[in-house]
Amino acid sequence: MASLSGKVAVVAGATRGAGRGIACALGEAGATVYCTGRSVRGAKKLPRRRTKKIAFDLDKRPETIEETAEMVSARGGVGVWARVDHTDAGQVAALFRRVKRERGRLDVLVNDVWGGDSLTEWGKPFWECSLEKGLTMIERAVLSHVVTARHALPLMVGRKRGLVVEITDGDGLYYRGQFFYDFVKVAVIRLAFAMAEELRKHRVAAVAVSPGFLRSEAMLEHLGLTEENWRDGAKRQPSFVESETPLLVGRCVAALASDPKVLKKSGRVFGSWTLAKEYDLTDADGRRPSIAGWVEENMPGFLKQVRESGRRFCAQGEVFTDKS
Repeated sequence: MASLSGKVAVVAGATRGAGRGIACALGEAGATVYCTGRSVRGAKKLPRRRTKKIAFDLDKRPETIEETAEMVSARGGVGVWARVDHTDAGQVAALFRRVKRERGRLDVLVNDVWGGDSLTEWGKPFWECSLEKGLTMIERAVLSHVVTARHALPLMVGRKRGLVVEITDGDGLYYRGQFFYDFVKVAVIRLAFAMAEELRKHRVAAVAVSPGFLRSEAMLEHLGLTEENWRDGAKRQPSFVESETPLLVGRCVAALASDPKVLKKSGRVFGSWTLAKEYDLTDADGRRPSIAGWVEENMPGFLKQVRESGRRFCAQGEVFTDKS
């Protein structure tokens, strides 16, 4: 992987999970990384708009953007933290004015703002779900990405270079099991595609990237595990044997950012398992996990359902195809 020394990145949603792993991997490659989020040491979290009546589990977690910035610097990059609510256009605009003033450039934007874990009502049909929770998820996980890209892109278009990465879940158009969850995860794939169409002539790439089975801080805590004994999780959930740390998807993003031919990938969606193989990347422990490979081998029935769901979606587009 080529060095990213001298490059400037913004990772929106870098407090924990995939965002933290991506920030660390960009730092590992030598980049200056602005780590944004709402959680800072010794202060109350920034209030959410429209969501005061909803309790959010992740709001109680201890991770902060200062910690992420320190991790970036410890890995050889330059970590900079910035407290930002990405649903607030004013705060986002101020962030990129700061980046322009301090660095004069932006090479990579990673949109990883999520905040929907406690909002997803698994097992409920759409018409019985909380509309407030669903619209809040859309605001956090889709509209925040639109706002952030809108203010970031002028810094790339003007220089005719750059990369936008939309973090999603899954590398296909199959149904993800819950209406609002499916909507936001597929929507950000479409954001990458639509941005790529407009950005191609400006030599700026946009892709969507999905982690595999992410062994995040919250997931480890949920299972009562640590990084030292994480393999015990496979006793309860067999697919956990192919889980990955957030650093792997981070290294995938860093590889994309250093790829001189990344424009050829613009507009597409990739899984970490695919990119890790292509770029010869390994996780923190030297492994190259592949949740897709595990599903292929152990859950052929589920995989068939997934593929049929994707085909049903794509078949709808045939009425717009010129077959002459």
